[in-house]
Amino acid sequence: MASKGDVVSHIASDNVLGGKIAGDYIAKKEGEGAKVIELQGIAGTSAARERGEGFQQAVAAHKFNVLASQPADFDRTKGLNVMQNLLTAHPDVKAVFAQNDEMALGALRALQTAGKSDVMVVGFDGTPDGEKAVNDGKLAATIAQLPDQIGAKGVETADKVLKGEKVQAKYPVDLKLVIKQ
Repeated sequence: MASKGDVVSHIASDNVLGGKIAGDYIAKKEGEGAKVIELQGIAGTSAARERGEGFQQAVAAHKFNVLASQPADFDRTKGLNVMQNLLTAHPDVKAVFAQNDEMALGALRALQTAGKSDVMVVGFDGTPDGEKAVNDGKLAATIAQLPDQIGAKGVETADKVLKGEKVQAKYPVDLKLVIKQ
């Protein structure tokens, strides 16, 4: 890893859009004013900040009743523990948005243990475990990152830089809503 240098271009998933897609999907399934809980990633990280920003756009647009929004640090065990605690305080929750699949899977375990099979959980990243849980009908959805597109755009951008061509400072890469087919 280089110890110094300039970032010519930042190529990454559009996390703000992903958070909004998650919220819009919850609204499609649960309707306006749904009672939701948000499990946040590590405070201060760009992924947590941006995914939360996008989700808050959906919260405002769909007038969700946010029962709680609490960090679980992108960790499955913390997602489980935080969700268990939040379920005690908010047993009437209808949907959970977890800012990554690990926390979503932890929240899912807490909901299963509590016998709450009617609460939808939406994750983020499209990990193999997350996509399997969607296909098995356990998670409602995951917002999948597209690493092949990130890599292709990275190679294309590096080629342009090496040729002395101008490139954008930032390239947001699309995401995909993964739901059970």
